[in-house]
Amino acid sequence: MAPHRSQMAQDHVALVEIDLAGELMIAAATSPEDRLSPDRIDEVLDVDADRGGRGTAAEAGPGSAAAERP
Repeated sequence: MAPHRSQMAQDHVALVEIDLAGELMIAAATSPEDRLSPDRIDEVLDVDADRGGRGTAAEAGPGSAAAERP
Protein backbone atom coordinates (compact mmCIF):
# COMPACT_ATOMS: atom_id res chain seq x y z
CA MET A 1 0.00 0.00 0.00
CA ALA A 2 1.38 3.42 -0.97
CA PRO A 3 1.70 6.02 1.80
CA HIS A 4 -0.81 8.84 1.87
CA ARG A 5 0.29 12.16 0.40
CA SER A 6 0.22 13.89 3.81
CA GLN A 7 2.54 11.27 5.26
CA MET A 8 5.02 11.80 2.41
CA ALA A 9 4.94 15.56 3.04
CA GLN A 10 5.56 14.98 6.73
CA ASP A 11 8.48 12.68 5.87
CA HIS A 12 9.98 15.41 3.67
CA VAL A 13 9.66 17.99 6.44
CA ALA A 14 11.21 15.59 8.94
CA LEU A 15 14.17 14.96 6.63
CA VAL A 16 14.72 18.70 6.18
CA GLU A 17 14.57 19.21 9.96
CA ILE A 18 17.08 16.39 10.52
CA ASP A 19 19.43 17.89 7.93
CA LEU A 20 19.20 21.35 9.52
CA ALA A 21 19.85 19.90 12.98
CA GLY A 22 22.90 18.15 11.55
CA GLU A 23 24.16 21.42 10.11
CA LEU A 24 23.81 23.04 13.54
CA MET A 25 25.64 20.16 15.25
CA ILE A 26 28.53 20.42 12.79
CA ALA A 27 28.73 24.20 13.31
CA ALA A 28 28.65 23.78 17.10
CA ALA A 29 31.32 21.07 17.04
CA THR A 30 33.69 23.19 14.96
CA SER A 31 33.04 26.45 16.84
CA PRO A 32 35.73 27.65 19.24
CA GLU A 33 33.01 29.24 21.39
CA ASP A 34 30.87 27.45 23.98
CA ARG A 35 27.64 28.46 22.24
CA LEU A 36 26.62 29.56 18.78
CA SER A 37 25.45 33.15 18.61
CA PRO A 38 22.00 33.82 17.16
CA ASP A 39 23.71 35.43 14.15
CA ARG A 40 25.84 32.31 13.58
CA ILE A 41 22.76 30.08 13.86
CA ASP A 42 21.00 32.24 11.26
CA GLU A 43 24.06 31.98 9.02
CA VAL A 44 24.22 28.18 9.34
CA LEU A 45 20.49 27.85 8.65
CA ASP A 46 20.69 30.41 5.83
CA VAL A 47 18.01 32.61 7.38
CA ASP A 48 17.59 35.96 5.67
CA ALA A 49 17.60 38.73 8.28
CA ASP A 50 15.19 40.77 6.16
CA ARG A 51 12.42 38.20 6.70
CA GLY A 52 11.76 39.66 10.15
CA GLY A 53 12.21 36.41 12.03
CA ARG A 54 13.64 32.96 11.98
CA GLY A 55 12.52 30.55 9.29
CA THR A 56 11.22 27.10 10.04
CA ALA A 57 12.30 23.78 8.61
CA ALA A 58 8.94 23.54 6.87
CA GLU A 59 9.81 26.72 4.97
CA ALA A 60 13.20 25.38 3.89
CA GLY A 61 13.31 24.65 0.24
CA PRO A 62 15.76 24.06 -2.57
CA GLY A 63 17.64 27.27 -1.69
CA SER A 64 18.23 26.34 1.94
CA ALA A 65 21.70 25.80 3.35
CA ALA A 66 20.94 22.14 3.81
CA ALA A 67 20.03 21.69 0.16
CA GLU A 68 23.13 23.56 -1.07
CA ARG A 69 25.59 21.37 0.80
CA PRO A 70 27.86 19.48 -1.66
